[in-house]
Amino acid sequence: MSREGAGEMLRIDRLLVYLRFARTRSAADALIARAAVRRNRRHVLRGAECARCGDVLTVMVGAEVRVIELLTLPARRGSPAEARSHYRALDVFHEIAGAGLDPNGQNTIGGAPVPSRAPGDPEDFS
Repeated sequence: MSREGAGEMLRIDRLLVYLRFARTRSAADALIARAAVRRNRRHVLRGAECARCGDVLTVMVGAEVRVIELLTLPARRGSPAEARSHYRALDVFHEIAGAGLDPNGQNTIGGAPVPSRAPGDPEDFS
């Protein structure tokens, strides 16, 4: 399975700018300082860490968490459509369906099953 640019690397702070998750490298460094970026499930500690094709990035932008897999490394910051062509969004909630998560990624709280009542049974509440 050979991917275009498989041996290439790119600094994560620059990659976040190229993929349009941050407007500038200093904004990307601020995301990294807030521990809002992970690469392959590990927190990114410095903007100088490198990313490669096939890496999975988790980026928290505002209140939204984006999980993406890098397909190719961009050479520059391009249009939003061009930026999206370099990664594949992973929908982790459908991949782990049945794991007790609702669509927002929160644990579901299921109530105890309610026994069926017969037509003449009294109600608990008045």
